[in-house]
Amino acid sequence: MIDGNTLMTLSLILANVALYFITSANPKIMDACKHYPYLEKQDKSYYRWLLSGFMHANLMHLFLNLFVLYQFGGTVEAIFKGRFGFLTGGVFFLLTYFMILILSGIPTYIKHQNNRRYASVGASGVISGILFIYILYFPTNLLFILGLVPIPAFLFGILYLYFSKWASGRYDDMIDHDAHYYGALAGLLAGITLKFIF
Repeated sequence: MIDGNTLMTLSLILANVALYFITSANPKIMDACKHYPYLEKQDKSYYRWLLSGFMHANLMHLFLNLFVLYQFGGTVEAIFKGRFGFLTGGVFFLLTYFMILILSGIPTYIKHQNNRRYASVGASGVISGILFIYILYFPTNLLFILGLVPIPAFLFGILYLYFSKWASGRYDDMIDHDAHYYGALAGLLAGITLKFIF
């Protein structure tokens, strides 16, 4: 996968790995960057919507997010570069990544801004968005649930949206299911814009 068409994806992966080890060594940095809606409302620290997407709770959390980014990000990046050219496509890919990251955190902020106990970290929202851009372009490709059960990408997408929406109203497990859901929708909107408007 290492080629010019995946340079931005690999850079994002390396940034996530580097920041994981930095924050593991210094929990104060994690506390200053995690998505904490209550505190964001108090001190206007909206930068957390961006930085929390580069924080991860543990190695498994990091691995799962970056594995999905590795699997699909390069293909989506190549689509951008094929549409807009190498440089412009790379810039648009990064802008789309950060746009999805921020948009996926806003509903969580609205929902939990008065909840002192809620905080979250992770790139799951933006990774969901990248996955859904891929699904839009390759709806019949097979994805594997738990690495075992093959399912067409479009059906996986439907089930993923349903589960994320259901889980966001049912679970209080500090996993940002809202970010999964809204990140996926933001990615779908970005993919539709890319495919049908530009």
